Amino acid sequence: MLNIIPETYKEILTIRQLITQAFGQVKVAELVDIIRESENFIPELSLIAVENGEVLGHILFSQIIIETPNQTIPSLALAPLAVKPSHQCQGIGSRLVETGLSKCREFDYPVVIVVGEPAYYQRFGFQTAGQFGLRSSLSFPDEVFMVLELKPAALKNIAGTVRYPAYFQDV
Repeated sequence: MLNIIPETYKEILTIRQLITQAFGQVKVAELVDIIRESENFIPELSLIAVENGEVLGHILFSQIIIETPNQTIPSLALAPLAVKPSHQCQGIGSRLVETGLSKCREFDYPVVIVVGEPAYYQRFGFQTAGQFGLRSSLSFPDEVFMVLELKPAALKNIAGTVRYPAYFQDV
């Protein structure tokens, strides 16, 4: 049975290896290490998928902001989502996203931002961020820069810049 639970210290090395395998390079795993040490880290929103004691997937939501001319809106970045290559396409990533978004709602965040495959993330309700008047502080193609309103109309009459912390620039 697959369980989605918050990571603990004992899984950090396993998570690092899993992310490196899933992305085929170490930079994304290094990003997670940096986020984990930052003020933007929320331990309860770093989730792992575990089955029979084996970590099969990981998802991380960390704090970012949307800057408008009049206000700053606390938001979350979904980055990264990783599933062990031998277990991909089995629904583990979907379970991580669904459980993670549910937890994000519990924390009362209004918005989640993701940079990812549109066909994958649209099924969870993500939409192109540009249609909400949002742009990124980093350079991404419009179609992969997406947003999900966790609260209805959270982005109504909001236009601004999603400010990623500097450590995202190296990925």
